[in-house]
Amino acid sequence: MTSRRTAEAKRPRAIAIMASRRQTRQHSLRKQFVREPSVLAHHSAVLIYGISPREILHMNQDGLTEQNLQELNDLGGADKLAKMLRSDVTQGLPKGDNLEERATEFGHNWMPVPDPKTWIQLFIDSFDDTTLIILIVSAVVSLAVGFYSDPKNGWIEGVAILCAVLVVAVVTATNDYSKDKQFRALNAVKDDVKVQVVRAGEIREMSTRELLVGDVVLLEAGDKIPADGVLTLGDDVTVNESSLTGEAEDVRKGVKVGAGEDAFLLSGCTLTSGRASMMVVAVGAESRWGRIKAKLQDEPSDTPLQEKLDAMAATIGYVGMACAAATFVATMCVYFTTHRVVESAQLGERVDTLFENVLHSFVLSVTIVVVAVPEGLPLAVTISLAYSTSKMLRDNNLIRVLAACETMGNATTICSDKTGTLTENRMTVVEGWFAGEHSTDGFPDVAGVAADSICEGISVNTTARLTKDGDGATAVVGNKTEGALLALVGKLEQNYWELRVQRMNPGRGDRLFPFSSHRKRMTALIHGGVGGDPDGQRVYSKGAAEIVLASCTHQTTASGEVVPITPRDRKALVELIETYGDNALRAVGLAHRDMPTTEISARTENLAPEDLEHDLVLDAIVGIKDPLREDVKYAVEQCQVAGIMVRMVTGDNIATAKAIATECGIFNPGYGVALEGPAFRKMTPAQLDDILPRLQVLARSSPDDKHLLVTRLNGTALPRDRSEWEELHPELDWNVDRDCTLPGYRDEWLASRPDGGEVVGATGDGTNDAPALKTADVGLSMGLSGTDVAKDASDIVIMDDRFSSIVKAVLWGRSVFDNIRKFLQFQLTVNVVALTLTFLSAVSGYEPPLNAVMMLWVNLIMDTMGALALGTEPPTLALLRRRPYKRNSSLINRIMWRHIAVQAVYQLVLLTWLLLAGAEFFGVPDGSPKHFTIVFNAFVFCQIFNEFNARSITNGWNIVKGLKNPMFLGVIVFTLLAQFLIVQEGGSFTRTEDLNSEEWATTILMGAAVLPLGVVMRFLPPSIEGERNFAGYKPRHGTNGKTNGAPKDSAGTFLAGALVSVVLPLAGIAYFIVLNLQQFAEAVSSAAAAAGSVEAEAEAEL
Repeated sequence: MTSRRTAEAKRPRAIAIMASRRQTRQHSLRKQFVREPSVLAHHSAVLIYGISPREILHMNQDGLTEQNLQELNDLGGADKLAKMLRSDVTQGLPKGDNLEERATEFGHNWMPVPDPKTWIQLFIDSFDDTTLIILIVSAVVSLAVGFYSDPKNGWIEGVAILCAVLVVAVVTATNDYSKDKQFRALNAVKDDVKVQVVRAGEIREMSTRELLVGDVVLLEAGDKIPADGVLTLGDDVTVNESSLTGEAEDVRKGVKVGAGEDAFLLSGCTLTSGRASMMVVAVGAESRWGRIKAKLQDEPSDTPLQEKLDAMAATIGYVGMACAAATFVATMCVYFTTHRVVESAQLGERVDTLFENVLHSFVLSVTIVVVAVPEGLPLAVTISLAYSTSKMLRDNNLIRVLAACETMGNATTICSDKTGTLTENRMTVVEGWFAGEHSTDGFPDVAGVAADSICEGISVNTTARLTKDGDGATAVVGNKTEGALLALVGKLEQNYWELRVQRMNPGRGDRLFPFSSHRKRMTALIHGGVGGDPDGQRVYSKGAAEIVLASCTHQTTASGEVVPITPRDRKALVELIETYGDNALRAVGLAHRDMPTTEISARTENLAPEDLEHDLVLDAIVGIKDPLREDVKYAVEQCQVAGIMVRMVTGDNIATAKAIATECGIFNPGYGVALEGPAFRKMTPAQLDDILPRLQVLARSSPDDKHLLVTRLNGTALPRDRSEWEELHPELDWNVDRDCTLPGYRDEWLASRPDGGEVVGATGDGTNDAPALKTADVGLSMGLSGTDVAKDASDIVIMDDRFSSIVKAVLWGRSVFDNIRKFLQFQLTVNVVALTLTFLSAVSGYEPPLNAVMMLWVNLIMDTMGALALGTEPPTLALLRRRPYKRNSSLINRIMWRHIAVQAVYQLVLLTWLLLAGAEFFGVPDGSPKHFTIVFNAFVFCQIFNEFNARSITNGWNIVKGLKNPMFLGVIVFTLLAQFLIVQEGGSFTRTEDLNSEEWATTILMGAAVLPLGVVMRFLPPSIEGERNFAGYKPRHGTNGKTNGAPKDSAGTFLAGALVSVVLPLAGIAYFIVLNLQQFAEAVSSAAAAAGSVEAEAEAEL
């Protein structure tokens, strides 16, 4: 504390010294530059701009607010600082300014991004895996033993294992490189925010990344400050700096020394009220936020689905390790029981043989662990998320939080705004009451004083402006409702911009109180030249018509007179507002009030808008049409079929809200409930729970109402105990009010919702929507109309503000979830078959038919290739024909278990038969490399064809339906080619022998048999997924729990599916059986005889 006071005491002297030194240094630098030009490289900022980044930093120090402002004023204020930076506080950077030179001196407005890891680095990182390290060590030991025991061929198995490990590392590095590239591209889009900047006197929209020191930026409430700057012009400016300081209280900004104000606006903070113009003084890493962020490092976190899969992968891994240990013990037991110690054998030979078998068994066991540990599960999530998020961006969904992608798929409720989301946000005044005169075409028939009052009120009481787009059409920058009113000024043949410049002057105390969702209005206070009093003041107020009307005591007539509003007049105006609402028009009231100088102090800083919004004179009531988006009705119907309830939450009056909600299919007048905010807030939790299933419209609501609704639906932000409840309601009594005050409390809420409540998606565009967006399971902000605060609070940014884009987010979310289930179904089948076959062969005395290299190839097919093929399946509309899954639903449902069990049983029976009787059937030596190659080939083709089966986790039998994924087809083609090369060309390297055409055809047909089997098994119970897995309400169309509600297959698709899935495989199998019937019978009898002899030997031993 003492050191802080000492520093503050010395600060003014330091300021003077710095100013003196600056002048001296500039003079000496100019002289030195003449003698030694290279000095410019070190001191060019002072020489060219008159001030250095270090001196700017000295004026912007944490905790020294008053001194910072004092130093700025001693320098000459913002105007002088702007001149030193070769800028202007009103015109911005001049035309022709050397922007590259400026960026070189003061930096760019982005944080240095660490260089991405190169492919080589990722390749090296891929070896940081315990199982791969064990395999490498085993391969090296195998090489050493092989060279010692068989110098000619002993090296082959060790090198083969090393090559297989190398392939796994290459594929892993390639996947990681591709994933990192995709996520970097998404982050670049996410960080690209637009701001309004003044350059050469023109307002233009620019990316924050383009900002430079000296730029003038225009900010409004809700905007995030894009760089450090000095306030040059502001009206009631407050900033939330909690992201930097941790203090929740807003900080007032101003340029008055001694008033406790702060002139510096800091990047990363949020403008919470007012409007501001600031000049940028520090960007990127030189800003206050940049210096803090440089010390931080974002660590990516797993999504809930990834965490769930990691836990499942660990469990499967433990089972695999147990199986590996059992296999090792079995193989060693078989070795000791089948290898008799020959007395004449030398001790060294016996030790070598034993060591070779121990090593062989160990390598095999480690390989089993590699296959069993499903690294592909997390990989499948990563691939599916990376693929889906990039595709979602094309569908105008920017994913800010990865978990939202999967969560959105199981949303049961969407609380949607109306304006711009369900409607086009293309506002037009179509009807109106103007100074007592009605207009049904949107062209007011007023003139004189009445027209002047309407036009002036619209022009000064707004933050919007009109501009021209690239096609020359008029476009609105800012609020679209205000844009419609500005267009009305043009219809009255007046210029809104000239009126605004002439009449609104913050320098003389004019004030603008922005629109508030609580007050439902916006108000301006201007001085001078009105009401016959040159020093008088006038208030202009506009907002929700019924609220403005309630504040009015008089009205303007067509002649410009001000007359009282009679009860009859008020009744007629109320009926007019209701008529507008019934016709889906937004009713906006315009009013004014003249005040003498004596009524209000000239000092207006501490004024509240409520001090001005009374005893008003009504000028006009306009009806604004905002057309419904063409695709909204269909999109809402899609949500309802998908079991998602859409609720409209809007600030419009209840008549307008119900009319629009009915038009787009949200509100069902015979069943649904519509409430207004005040009535909603007075309900008890029990009363609200009774109507929640039917609550479809919440009108005249505030952001707090939306937050209450979301909290009651999903329970996320409910008080967990008495202390939290009392903190939320300090004025209430826990014992008396806890069961009659919204939003309730956790224990009471859980008692009525054993399934965990709703999964809620909520839309929002305003700063005050942030709490609801944060509380919702998925917050959806609007990319076009949303404030920076809303976007920061959201999980997904809807780039085009369209409700249909939200439906696409649901579709992609369900696709991610289902793709993971497809992969899980496929991988578990391979796991069960591979591990069981290896163990059974070991305990039966056979050398395992799948050696280490084969197992690693199977692992590659199962993990990486399977994740690529099934994790990138595109969504189909069939996904919207089922209800959402519950929060606690299992990843593997009953239908999936049926698929896994049927396929695993068939494959195990087939492969066991090939192991025991296949050698005689094919006429090859038992236990020979060719025998095991046949088993290996049949096994791989079972997986290839079962990958087609895995594309459906429901009872859909048609494997070619929707087969449009190039990644899936590419993986299948690659696997076929690689399998052919491994079998035909692998030789001693993979311990395979090439097969003839008949052997290839036979093993392929054996694998293809899984296709008709897949058709048959889909008619076995269970026929539908259990009802207990589903949430949401039952859709109007289709049947619950089935994707059978999807459109029927076309005749071509049906025939193709039948041909590929049933006809061709069965025809091939029948032809094969007929040709090989006798040989098949002999093989069966031989297998039976072998089994009988084994049983006889066992009985003899007993």
